Amino acid sequence: MAKTNFQYEKRQKELEKKKKAEEKARRKLEAKNNPKPADGSEGDEPEADDADDANDAPAQPQ
Repeated sequence: MAKTNFQYEKRQKELEKKKKAEEKARRKLEAKNNPKPADGSEGDEPEADDADDANDAPAQPQ
């Protein structure tokens, strides 16, 4: 039976921890640079696209 490579497993765990820490730091920095709106709504909500509204309206002759 083959022996388990504990050093490989440990390195993978360390890399995963580092990746999570970097992601958390990135999110924290984004939140600091882009604070939530004062009205209390979430900033991650999708915004209406003006181009979609133009396509929904009937074409007007010029």
